[in-house]
Amino acid sequence: MRRFTMALGLLVSAFAASAADMSRGADNFYKSDKVTQQKVTFKNQYQMNVVGNLYRPKEADKNARLPAIVVGHPMGAVKEQSASLYAQKLAEQGFVTLAIDLSFWGESEGKPGHLISPEIYSDDFSAAVDYLSTQSFVDPQRIGALGICGSGSFVISAAKIDPRMKAIATVSMYDMGSAFRNGLNHSVTVEQRKAMIASAAEQRLKEYQGAETAYIPGTVNKLDDSTPAIQREFFDFYRTERGGYTPQGEKEALTTKPMMSSIGKFMNFYPFNDIETISPRPMLFITGDKAHSKEFSEDAYKHAGEPKELYIVPNAGHVDLYDRTDLIPFAKLASFFKANLK
Repeated sequence: MRRFTMALGLLVSAFAASAADMSRGADNFYKSDKVTQQKVTFKNQYQMNVVGNLYRPKEADKNARLPAIVVGHPMGAVKEQSASLYAQKLAEQGFVTLAIDLSFWGESEGKPGHLISPEIYSDDFSAAVDYLSTQSFVDPQRIGALGICGSGSFVISAAKIDPRMKAIATVSMYDMGSAFRNGLNHSVTVEQRKAMIASAAEQRLKEYQGAETAYIPGTVNKLDDSTPAIQREFFDFYRTERGGYTPQGEKEALTTKPMMSSIGKFMNFYPFNDIETISPRPMLFITGDKAHSKEFSEDAYKHAGEPKELYIVPNAGHVDLYDRTDLIPFAKLASFFKANLK
């Protein structure tokens, strides 16, 4: 365990974070009076129930079939954190939107909770397309997808094998495979990676033999003088009234924390392989100029086929684009989807 903790040290900063700064329009729990909200449930291909918040513009023609967008939450979060804000803002622009809980998180099915399973996460997006395609108020030929943070890599993985997603956007994207294999800025060595994998395998056996589930450090539960800046950034969202949310039946202290024994599944996740095959469907990568995760959007943009765009938000960090409405380029997202879902 000690080897694992030391090896994970450089990676921990990617999943933790700072103090309740409500500046620049922070509004994670935004409630729009221009849209309707409905909780919906549908099955993915693994016959697991996926739960989402469905939003529809109130002023839309009741007989019209509208374009739709699936929205995925940050890794370790739930639909009430960032995804529902984006979904409502886009629904105000005339889209049907669906903010989902990924399997093993929030209200969606999956035991044990917090299990890492990028293949199933990706299928959840396709399952959402299944659901939307069968709704009388959605045009099944005009469905797009948006992934925030880790969901950016899951939506790319899904879009590579699901051409029904006609336009794909990401915000503050994390390539969850690279983040676990290599750390930020490739700061994790191969030997450290092997130590993490070995510790995860050891923990898996212990849990099979009846030990309690162990979790990797997500967002820290308290700050001290040694807390790194990136961890403080996440703390300011996940551990304060700004964005903190504990799903029913969950323990607050465990929110954001994936199962340690399942990290190998991220080690084996390569969402950007063959990303160019998504072309000619358009892709938009949005990141902040100060985002610690910017390297992932830049990497995806480099390898993606045309048409593609890398949109840099000035003076924005990674978590800023979760909820700071003064910084989030909602107009850019709306224009992207309007131009490509027509």
